[in-house]
Amino acid sequence: MTQLYTRNGAPVSPLTFGTMQFGGTADAQESRAMFDAARSIGINHFDTAVGYTGGRSESILGGMIKQQRDEIFLATKVGYIGGASRTNIEDQFDRSRKQLNQDTVDLLYLHRFDPDTPLEETFSTLAELQSAGVIRYIGVSNYAAWQVMKAQIVARSLGTKIDAIQPMYSLVKRQSEVEIFPMAQDQDIAVIPYSPLGGGLLTGKYANGGTGRLTEDERYQARYDEAWMHDAAKALSGLASELGTDAATLAVAWVKTHPTRPSPIISARSAKQLEPSLAANEFDMSAELYARITALSVTPAPATDRLEEA
Repeated sequence: MTQLYTRNGAPVSPLTFGTMQFGGTADAQESRAMFDAARSIGINHFDTAVGYTGGRSESILGGMIKQQRDEIFLATKVGYIGGASRTNIEDQFDRSRKQLNQDTVDLLYLHRFDPDTPLEETFSTLAELQSAGVIRYIGVSNYAAWQVMKAQIVARSLGTKIDAIQPMYSLVKRQSEVEIFPMAQDQDIAVIPYSPLGGGLLTGKYANGGTGRLTEDERYQARYDEAWMHDAAKALSGLASELGTDAATLAVAWVKTHPTRPSPIISARSAKQLEPSLAANEFDMSAELYARITALSVTPAPATDRLEEA
């Protein structure tokens, strides 16, 4: 898989820290505490987006990394709103750099696929930003495998390539195993998955009457509104109790242990809430334990749907 590096030549960390909560459910003090906790265990890969918390996420993160910029791998995203036209990419990236107070970023993602803009326009824009030295790597988020391959052909024709992909992936959202992960392996694309805790479902808090996005956000309710998903979360919590660890630690470590060696994006509202996810950084997951956790959820059928060949 593509190895991503910081500006001073260090490989990116096994875990990525997502700052979507900065300036929202995490105030400036908690954001600082989480950033420091992540750095204390060696996390150097930080992910944000131009629109997160109205731009506050980028502004807060930008201030934190200013004194250690060469040691930080900075990733952001554009195009969630407005599409992937040249004008929108350039306008949003300019806004992103102002919010971050940075001239350059290490990795720029397209936040989602735009069916209405020619790929040649989109990727020639990214290729020019890369040639100008204001981005180092190109990424895509929320793309299907076929969309990545169409875009990769165009990128290659322009003398560049897609370096990273950011799909949803967790024990209860395993669709990426069908085509995205094999495609990423074949194309040498780094996998940086988001939501390894299944929107918080895999922490076990909802089974105990807790509240959060699954009780407050209709999108997350719909995303995880399957009985088997909740059953898997309960089973994971039971296994965590048996092992004397936290369900969130197991959930993140399980994602990190996949053969493609993804770098899961972890996040939280507070440093206290973040602790179990950080613990996954050093969690030693055996092949036996990985198989036990895998068996707790539904393994998706292969792309050919020939189960006898899976």
